[in-house]
Amino acid sequence: MTYETEQAVLAAIDDERIVAELRELVQIPSIDGTAAEGVVQAWCADRLGALGASVDHWRLDLEGLTSDPEFPGMEVERDEAWGCVGVLGGDGTPGLIFNGHVDVVPGDAFDASIEDGVMWGRGTCDMKGGVAAILGATAAIVASGIQLRKPLAVHTVIGEEDGGLGAFATLRRGHRGEACLIAEPTAGAVIPANAGSLTFRLEVPGLATHGSTRSRGVSAIEKFTVIQTALQKLEAARNSDPHPLLAHLDLANPLSVGTISAGDWASTVPDRLIAEGRYGVRLGEPLDEARKAFEDAVAGIEDDWLRDHPVKVSWPGGAFASGVLPDGDPLLTDTVQIVIDTGKPAPEVRGAPYGSDLRLYAAAGIPTLQYGPGDVRYAHAADEHVALDDVLHAARTYALLAVRRCG
Repeated sequence: MTYETEQAVLAAIDDERIVAELRELVQIPSIDGTAAEGVVQAWCADRLGALGASVDHWRLDLEGLTSDPEFPGMEVERDEAWGCVGVLGGDGTPGLIFNGHVDVVPGDAFDASIEDGVMWGRGTCDMKGGVAAILGATAAIVASGIQLRKPLAVHTVIGEEDGGLGAFATLRRGHRGEACLIAEPTAGAVIPANAGSLTFRLEVPGLATHGSTRSRGVSAIEKFTVIQTALQKLEAARNSDPHPLLAHLDLANPLSVGTISAGDWASTVPDRLIAEGRYGVRLGEPLDEARKAFEDAVAGIEDDWLRDHPVKVSWPGGAFASGVLPDGDPLLTDTVQIVIDTGKPAPEVRGAPYGSDLRLYAAAGIPTLQYGPGDVRYAHAADEHVALDDVLHAARTYALLAVRRCG
């Protein structure tokens, strides 16, 4: 595409439309597992159809997907779920996929208020700001009247927050592309790699007795303190040599206990403790190897009671493998150059410690990275927000990337 064509596409970016569509998106309370996940996917299908895209809007086969041996897991119950893909222009395999998840974690701030150029509310940062930027870039391509040589695909997905159901279903349906950009919030950086994560559950046995004779029993709480020490040692060992893309982090592979429950009576020694938490998966580490390292650390604890009464380890919820863009893939240099061409400093290139749909696209052989508006520190937060200038800049970046990859 020529310089003049690129400028025509940039000139067609409609800032007011992008902000208005972001507000509409945020006002749909598409919390994981609720009917609003379907509502927001219908909204996306309507918008893509209005742009002239060929739209695949389908009801997911939940029974078939969840029984797939490679299903990535799901942490909420769903009676139904929907996929949405829009393809614009060209013939054959899309030259680029834009991916954005439209599900959000629980919250109650869906008014999408704007103050001093910032929109506030659940989903503004994670990641409806990115979805609005994708739609704005796509609309600008259409408005400019250019004809794409290769198709541009837009994948809007649900279930990213609790395992990746939507992206998994989209890929299983056969939607592919030469490369993929996920519009997750990256605070100005380009993210070509994600570490993974697993949810663990520990059942710690004890021996109940009256609290006045506690020496006759075994407190599951006291035994958990022994386990916690072993987990801290495991975390330290797994962070002693972080991958270079994660070396900027104080903890590349965190291990965190999130919930603990024990006991059923104040004056009874507790005979059972349940602890659940998040366990970081190293870049390039198979999930089975990560699980084995954790289970071996727990099984290897030197404690007479726990040796004879083993802790039960299980793995509920989503399984987020790691994912990384192949070395030397031009998607990285293309994206970095376009950020510069749109007037920003050269972005930092670094990995992220959280799981995302990147790993599903990478596992399908699609080179994938993340670049999007917002800062992940505000994702899931009570003060979740996104700067509208960042959303509008992302739309311009996406428009140029689409033109250069598909034009």
